[in-house]
Amino acid sequence: MTINEFQELAKLNDINRLSKDDLLSILKIEASSIDIQKIIKATAYLREDARFMPSPYREDYIKRFSKAFFTRIKDIKDDKNKYEGHVDVFKLKEFLKVLKKQRKEAKSGGELCFLKIARIVALYTTFILEESIHPVGTKFPGGFELRLVNGCYLCPVKEKQMNNPSALCRFCVSIQDESVK
Repeated sequence: MTINEFQELAKLNDINRLSKDDLLSILKIEASSIDIQKIIKATAYLREDARFMPSPYREDYIKRFSKAFFTRIKDIKDDKNKYEGHVDVFKLKEFLKVLKKQRKEAKSGGELCFLKIARIVALYTTFILEESIHPVGTKFPGGFELRLVNGCYLCPVKEKQMNNPSALCRFCVSIQDESVK
């Protein structure tokens, strides 16, 4: 992956105001470079990265994220909606800093593919749709899962990840599932 592939999102560091529709246009450009080969590379990276997870979580994790990546990239490419409002630019810039750090620390082409797809999808769900970054139903160790209850995304691990500098949890619209502490 070349630096040019990150060119459109890199421009966002210099903006002071951005509509959701303008961000969607940028994400569409980014998503247009994602093909099935990149999704396969990202899935291979997921499989490698999850190799030490307990078996039932590992297979669900890989399956759910591979499907979510494919589905969300298609959704972005096909999205013809008009979105009201503007993006929280300060939050967006902080989000991009975390993503830039993750990209610099990437160790393989598969990881770069994973990060690129995850970045596009996470930006779309967080700043355009205002949905949870993780898909509803994502399972976490302990048998807990991300749930949608009365329009609110409940995450069983949000509080535990809030101080993790490489986690995107602090940007996610989900809240801590109070039934899981």
